[in-house]
Amino acid sequence: MVFVADDKKSHHAVAVTSLADSQESLPHSDDAILPQPAVVTVGGDDDDDYPDGGSVAWRQVIAGHFINCMACGYGAAFGIYQLYYTESLKLPSAQISWIGSVQIFLNNVICTVAGRLADAGYARETVIGGSLIALLGTFMTSLATEYWQIFLAQGVCTGLGLGLMYMPAITIVASYFKKRRALALAISSAGTGTGSIIFPAAVQYLVPKIGFPWAVRCAGFVALFMVLVMNLLLKPRLVPRTSGPLVEWTAFKEPPYVIFVAGTFMLYWALYFGFFYVNTYAIAVASFTPTSAVSLLLIMNAVGIPARPIIGYLADTYLGPINAFILSTISLAIAFFAWIAIATPSTMYGFVILFGITNSMAQGAFTGALASMTKDPSKMGTRFGMCFTVVSVATVAGPPTAGAIIDYSGGSYLWAQVWAGVVTVLGAVTIAVARWWVSGAKINVKV
Repeated sequence: MVFVADDKKSHHAVAVTSLADSQESLPHSDDAILPQPAVVTVGGDDDDDYPDGGSVAWRQVIAGHFINCMACGYGAAFGIYQLYYTESLKLPSAQISWIGSVQIFLNNVICTVAGRLADAGYARETVIGGSLIALLGTFMTSLATEYWQIFLAQGVCTGLGLGLMYMPAITIVASYFKKRRALALAISSAGTGTGSIIFPAAVQYLVPKIGFPWAVRCAGFVALFMVLVMNLLLKPRLVPRTSGPLVEWTAFKEPPYVIFVAGTFMLYWALYFGFFYVNTYAIAVASFTPTSAVSLLLIMNAVGIPARPIIGYLADTYLGPINAFILSTISLAIAFFAWIAIATPSTMYGFVILFGITNSMAQGAFTGALASMTKDPSKMGTRFGMCFTVVSVATVAGPPTAGAIIDYSGGSYLWAQVWAGVVTVLGAVTIAVARWWVSGAKINVKV
C-alpha cells in the first residue's frame, strides 16, 4: 500500500491498493525502475508533487518576471546612471561605479536573510517589505544632488530593498516546477531584460524633457505599478520550515556545492563590467555621442529577453541545467575577448548583441543550475541566499576592479577586457569541476 498527497488538502492522504487504480499513484518501493544512465539528477526531491504547470504556477512566473524587472533590471541599467553621474558630478568612473556596485552587493548579500524568511513562510511579507524599501530609495534618488546622497539612496537603500524582493521569487517559482524548472526560472529571470529596457529608457529619454529628478520619479511610478502586480500574484506553495539556522553550514561540506559557488563567484566578478562600461567605451573608442550610446544598452538588454527562455528550454530538454550553465559561461568569455577588437560603430552594435545574448544566457542558466544542486526543496531559499551572499563580494568588487584597471592603463580598456575574459574562463572551468564531481568524467550526460 502506498500513499499519494491530495492536491487540494496537502495534510491528508489517499490509500491506493493498486498501481492500476490511479495513474497518479507513486510506485511501490520494490517496483522495478529502469535505470537511465544518460540522465543524472542532482537533487533528491523525486517524491515531491510538483504542479509543473497550471494557471497558479504560471502566475508565479509572471510575478517573478516583474520582480526581476526591478531586482535585477534596475541594477543592470546602472550604465545610464554611470554616464549621467560621470558628466554631472565630474568624478572618476571608478568612484561612480561604487554606487552601482554597492547596490548590487547589498542586493546579493541580503539574500541569505531573504531566502531564510521565504523558507520560513514569510515570502510575501519579505517581498512587500523589500518593495517599499526599494521604492523609497528610488524616490530619494530623485531628490539627491551630492555623491553621498546618491550613494545612500540608490546604492544602499535601493540595494537592500531589491535584494529582499529577489530571493523569495526564485524559491516560489522553483517550488511549482520540476521538469520545466529551468524554463520557468529562465522566463522569470527574463524580467531582468525587460526592466533593463524600461528603467534606462525612462530616465534617458525623459531627462531632456522634464529633468533628471522627475525622470527618476517616473521610473519610480513604473516600479510602483510592478510592485502592485507582483504582490497580487504571489502565492507561496511549500509548507514553511520554521526551524533551522539562518545559514546551512553543512552545505559547505558538500564539494559540488562549494565548487559551484566558487565558479559562480568568478563569473559574477566580471559579469557587470560590460553593463557598467559599454556606454563610456562606445563614447571613448567607437565615436558614439552620449545620446546614441544609450541605444547600445537598450539593444543589449532587448536581445537578452528571448535568450533566457531559450537556454532554459535547452537545459530542460537537451543539455541539463549545469551543462547549459557551463556552455553559457564559455560563450560569455568569448564575448569579452571579442570586445578587444571593437573600434567602430558598426562593430559596436554587433558586440552589444553578442554580449547581451551570452550574458543573459549565463544568468538565465545559473538559477536552474543552482536549483539542481539543492536536494531539499524546503531549503531552496536558504541555499540560494547563501550562494548569492558569497557572490555579492564579487559583484561589489567587479566594476571598481575594471575601473581601476582602466584608470591605471591611462584610459585604455584592453587589460580590463583581458581580465574579464580570463576570469570568466576560470569560472567556467570551476563549474565544470563541480559538474564532474556530480556526474564523473562522462561527457554525454544530461546534468
